[in-house]
Amino acid sequence: MKKRWWLDKVAYQIYPKSFKDTNGDGIGDLRGIIEKLDYLKELGIDIIWISPVYQSPFVDQGYDISDYYKIAEQFGTMEDFDELLAEAKKRNMEIIMDLVINHTSDQHEWFQKALADPTGKYGDYYYFRKGVNGKVPSNYRSYFGGSTWEPVQGRDLYYLHAFAKEQPDLNWENPEVKKELFDMVNWWLDKGIAGFRIDAIINIKKHPELPSYEPDGDDGLADFTTMIADTEGVGELLEELKTNTFDKYGAFTVGEVFNMQEDKLREFIGDEGHFSTMFDFSGEVLTKGGHGWYDSPKHDFKKWRDMVFKTQLKAQGIGYYANIIENHDEPRGASRYLPEGLRNPKGIKMLACVNLFLRGIPFIYQGQEIGMQNFTAADISEFDDINTKDEYRRAIDAGLNKAQALAVCNERSRDHARTPMQWNNADNAGFTKGTPWLKVNKNYQEINVNKEEKDPESVLNFYKEAIRLRKSEAYKEVFATGEIVPRFTEFDKVFAYERILENKHILIAANFGAEEVHLDQEWKEGTLLLSNSHFSNNRKEIKLSSGEAAIILL
Repeated sequence: MKKRWWLDKVAYQIYPKSFKDTNGDGIGDLRGIIEKLDYLKELGIDIIWISPVYQSPFVDQGYDISDYYKIAEQFGTMEDFDELLAEAKKRNMEIIMDLVINHTSDQHEWFQKALADPTGKYGDYYYFRKGVNGKVPSNYRSYFGGSTWEPVQGRDLYYLHAFAKEQPDLNWENPEVKKELFDMVNWWLDKGIAGFRIDAIINIKKHPELPSYEPDGDDGLADFTTMIADTEGVGELLEELKTNTFDKYGAFTVGEVFNMQEDKLREFIGDEGHFSTMFDFSGEVLTKGGHGWYDSPKHDFKKWRDMVFKTQLKAQGIGYYANIIENHDEPRGASRYLPEGLRNPKGIKMLACVNLFLRGIPFIYQGQEIGMQNFTAADISEFDDINTKDEYRRAIDAGLNKAQALAVCNERSRDHARTPMQWNNADNAGFTKGTPWLKVNKNYQEINVNKEEKDPESVLNFYKEAIRLRKSEAYKEVFATGEIVPRFTEFDKVFAYERILENKHILIAANFGAEEVHLDQEWKEGTLLLSNSHFSNNRKEIKLSSGEAAIILL
């Protein structure tokens, strides 16, 4: 397999709106990111992924872009962005942007022109269709609920939107659309960014007939993914994108890919794949409900662990995944993957251990490194997220009462990851001197950067230590490219694997259970490289107390 420059790096996702506000308007900004670059450097970060900062009405938090070439006023100016890019490069850090090219905002100039003349040039930039027998053209359910077809006022036409109605889908069958998008991608790469995280990209290829499907719910609709799964040819579009943009710059790309066909992994992340890497969504996939959050299965440790191993082993010899505990679209990992008794610094360090040393590149989400957790809302009005509000309505429509529907959202909402970054114990956790756009988690007095920097036993300092180990000269090659071998899978609450390269064998072992476990040791006493506790082992066995994790050179 090809040597990749990014394999021994560590990436960090910034959700700009919630990272650091410098002008007191309650919204994070680019100058806030500049201010915290030294913090990220000290943490050990090499690559920074910045969620959308383009001009947008923010119906879906910037994933509805109205101008790809402008910075939203809330975040600053293009001059601020250029300064951020320059300051990052001074610190040998790379910036990657979010690339949202399945759809635009309905406020984008292209769509406004399309609405004015749906049969003209810009009408073909999107999907406009006539109704069928007085109904929508086909029966797809959008990712945010309801029909994917929105009527055009004053005309017998509808337009397609996989997400919110304010996010009309672009027509990738139109060569002019592709050229516009490729030119835009190259414009950003010419600026000097290192690449992109690519949003919802599997959706760009639609079935040419946009047919209806057998309904899968009482609303008479079929999930949009049903049509996507029944569609061939997305690979050709992705190769066009790669050839006309990424390849020219040696760009690093990470795809947000759901619903990929099982046999297509090499095409996506192999040596000549569409992307450098793509996210492993094992945890998210396993908790996907049949109809929504309200009927999603509870987290099952063993199923999750086994799915992670299945994904890791499938990629071995093909390519590398991007490994995550959480991101801006998921609840906090500390509240999701840990049993209640281990939602504490010890358990959070354990979770870091099993994630940071997997095969592939780790992506840390802002606040993960200090152990930020979910909040508890007393009312649905405390949530901002459009998807959370839709899921609340779905739960109510399915027969849940308000308290039950709220409990579902308190467990699954995307807003859990979007509460402001907790920098210190001052007002609003040091995020802003104004009123934050989203409430700060009440636990900020105990969980914040300033406090943890001073505590050698903190989650933050453990993350720093773990990242130093992953990137150390002695071990970075085995962690970057070494084989992964699951171990001790006969234990239902143990997450353990070896990383192997030539004569180096490193065991990562963690006990997610409530009881101490004894793991038979088939080798001579190893060298402890890292532990989240006061671990000690002997020649016969490894003893792990509840929540204990150890990394051992065998």
